[in-house]
Amino acid sequence: MAKVVLHNLSITLGGNQVIRELDLDIHDGEFLVLLGPSGCGKSTLLHSIAGLNEVAGGSIAIGGVDMTGVDPSRRGIGMVFQSYALYPTMTVEKNMSFGARIAGLPKTEVAARVARAAEMLQLTDYLKRKPGQLSGGQRQRVAIGRALVREAAVLLFDEPLSNLDAKLRAQLRRELKLLHQRLNATIIYVTHDQVEAMTLASRIVVMQAGQVQQIGTPAEVYERPANLFVAGFLGAPSMNFIAGEVDAYGFFRADAGARSLYVKLRHDLPRRAVLGVRPEHIAIAGAAGHGGALQGTVALVEPMGNHQVVWIDCAGRQLSCIVSEQRQFAPGDAVGFDIDAARVSLFDPDSGKALSYGVDALETLAAPIGALTLD
Repeated sequence: MAKVVLHNLSITLGGNQVIRELDLDIHDGEFLVLLGPSGCGKSTLLHSIAGLNEVAGGSIAIGGVDMTGVDPSRRGIGMVFQSYALYPTMTVEKNMSFGARIAGLPKTEVAARVARAAEMLQLTDYLKRKPGQLSGGQRQRVAIGRALVREAAVLLFDEPLSNLDAKLRAQLRRELKLLHQRLNATIIYVTHDQVEAMTLASRIVVMQAGQVQQIGTPAEVYERPANLFVAGFLGAPSMNFIAGEVDAYGFFRADAGARSLYVKLRHDLPRRAVLGVRPEHIAIAGAAGHGGALQGTVALVEPMGNHQVVWIDCAGRQLSCIVSEQRQFAPGDAVGFDIDAARVSLFDPDSGKALSYGVDALETLAAPIGALTLD
């Protein structure tokens, strides 16, 4: 196990600055996920930790030792790539043991490490096969096993599941999480898939354009997003946004068709704000305890098996709602719905920064949804 510390790190590729003055502490034994859209710099950052990219400034320390200019083979890391990168003419056993053999470890030690890793990854019966005789999931296990055999202090994963089908991805996600629990290794994992990030991570680093937008546990970044980008990037469907204005009396007001949505604010806010609410925090009338303070029309229904996503057209904007119970909806249906006041967020539309989380209903005003006040 090892702690990884990035201090004031800057990375330039092809004359373009990809990462600028980044600071990040990766705790000993944690599963840290770098999450963000394509081109945000997450893979470049991972490759720099591995020593595959030079850095323009700052430092990389692994286990308390400055590794900024050290050769990749001496950094004590194991890396798993998206493309498996297996030798097609070698058996599974030879592929898994390659790094350890090159390092000059005794044959008995190499054999013992391969046996342990193969048992962990359910590859014992495949050690004499070649990669062409394996499924995609099995080949990715071999790539993971090769990193484990090195017994590296830090394991780096660069979108290792992106080439697999949905069922295999789900299976290997579980196996990776169980593997981390058994090894308690320091793992840094890159993905653009929020499901992978939410299910695997001890902490998530959300990145955009080479900058860290938020660092936190999966629950923290989901429930209390730091800005509009994080709020919109996490969640499927993503958070609903309702733009409105703040009047002289301290009310946030947004047009909702025949009715208006009012929020009474306890804090001074900009004259404009954006209210965010996740699909699971909108309830369509008809369910127990929900009266439907706002009105809209069903625009689209997406059946998802154990739930359905209902898109509601309200005052020209479409809001997504997750419905868990078995109910029938059709495009054009008029529906009433409520917003869970305690679960909304407010954002500054100019800076994008979160202003506050959660509001409480106080009293009913002339507007149907009543007055709400910030916690």
